[in-house]
Amino acid sequence: MPHRPSRSCTEFTVSDREAGPYGITAGPDGALWFTLVHQGRIGRLTTGGEVTSYALASADGGPSVITAGPDGALWFTEFRGGRIGRITTGGEVTSYALPTRDAGPFGITAGPDGALWFTEGGADRIGRITTDGEITEFPVPLPGSFPSGIAAGPDGRLWFTLNRVDAIGALAPSGEVEVHPLPTREDGVPAAPVGIACGTDGALWFVEIGAGRIGRMTPDGRVDEYALPDRAARPHAIAPDGLGALWFTEWGANRVGRITPDGRIDEYDLPTPSSEPHGIAAGPDGAMWTALETGAVARFGRTE
Repeated sequence: MPHRPSRSCTEFTVSDREAGPYGITAGPDGALWFTLVHQGRIGRLTTGGEVTSYALASADGGPSVITAGPDGALWFTEFRGGRIGRITTGGEVTSYALPTRDAGPFGITAGPDGALWFTEGGADRIGRITTDGEITEFPVPLPGSFPSGIAAGPDGRLWFTLNRVDAIGALAPSGEVEVHPLPTREDGVPAAPVGIACGTDGALWFVEIGAGRIGRMTPDGRVDEYALPDRAARPHAIAPDGLGALWFTEWGANRVGRITPDGRIDEYDLPTPSSEPHGIAAGPDGAMWTALETGAVARFGRTE
């Protein structure tokens, strides 16, 4: 039986149902910052529920994943617009067009070198952008692999999911790419990994949206996989909670989940039906916050 303990959840309306809150991260100003993928805006939500949003130059750029940068600003991808964006905590926006046409930037993370690293799903590349806007691109040696999520690993490399070829990649600062295939497809169903994060146990944790599993990979490529109680839950994003566990969204099941380093899974239902949870992040208040594409952000309180 699924383990579904109770935990307080509060939802904050941040947009209409068409705007699409998607990615979310904690900002350096003590607020949560999120993307409005269908509206071309970046939103800010205080832990007390105050909402502000800022328009981008294009309403149809598709801002997707957002992360805090090393420069005190927030950085985000524009999947449809082929740009990397930067927004200060005061709302000043700058954007940088990618050199590759139809690159489809999606995942983004701060790297150990003081730059931002991102995936280019449409171009099979990993990109690097300095805080001054200088862009470098590195090819992934698997055509049609659709690089998706990306995270800085404990070994100085950037780790990323290869959604369409069921693999995890690692990019060294030198540009060398190592690819780790995931175990054989189960009953012909692809793993289709998307979100990835580094855990406090020194491993990379990722979600398999196709197979309904959570994966764990050590830097030497050893893989463990944990099946969700509902294999059709479609896990999407994953993030550490600062206490040793990782939280993930179940886009297809209207839940968020929590997994411990030993593989124990707890699941928590969202109060609003069909709310489409996507991005998830630990907030400055110790709670976990998730973006709901139907117009809200949900807060799950911490229990000790």
